Amino acid sequence: MSAHNKPVNEKRGERMTEENEKTPEREDVREDGAVTVKTGSHIIYCLTVIGQIEGHYALPPQEKATRYEHIIPRLVAAEQDEAIEGLLLLLNTVGGDIEAGLAIAELIASMKTPSVSLVLGGSHSIGVPLAVSARRSFIVPTATMTVHPVRLTGLVLGVPQTFDYFQKMQERVVRFVAGNSRVAPERMRELMLNTGELATDMGSVLDGEAAVREGFIDAVGGLKDAVSALYRLIEA
Repeated sequence: MSAHNKPVNEKRGERMTEENEKTPEREDVREDGAVTVKTGSHIIYCLTVIGQIEGHYALPPQEKATRYEHIIPRLVAAEQDEAIEGLLLLLNTVGGDIEAGLAIAELIASMKTPSVSLVLGGSHSIGVPLAVSARRSFIVPTATMTVHPVRLTGLVLGVPQTFDYFQKMQERVVRFVAGNSRVAPERMRELMLNTGELATDMGSVLDGEAAVREGFIDAVGGLKDAVSALYRLIEA
């Protein structure tokens, strides 16, 4: 190769690298933490929910966030795409907007596409409905799930209607979780209102085994277990 051709080839290589980085799948990972996996036995759509679930109000730019207006269209597209055979939901979230989280959870629970969730790190607050929304759920041994009452930021009026609203919203969460897991509504309320565990709050923190024992999650396991379970659901 002559010295004079080398810069041309290098520039061509740089262009090819830039083009590869702009493929739709790379953009999905960069923007939404989602990717379609096509190299295994089945084509599955992998979706991550990390940080806070952003609702109607934008979070500060320095905070990790999952935007529900990005996730919902992705789920609809995955449901309608005949090539996608299963959904793998990876969770490491501190919670966030209640209605946005419930909207995503309801959408996953109503999909005909087989789905499996895997809790990594944590699935706190409104992340609990997301964890149980899949047909089968797993949690790694070191992950935790925090169950606590509904909170509201901003202006709060000290009137009976406010507390009624709180209770109704809390019951929506309890009904969904109890309807999509093995935990009883009464037991979930007990865990939510526990005052003997958190120093400055009420609620309960459950590690992997405790989350399974209480009935929130189906089994303790990792990525291998979650993918194997998803393949079994697809093949069934």
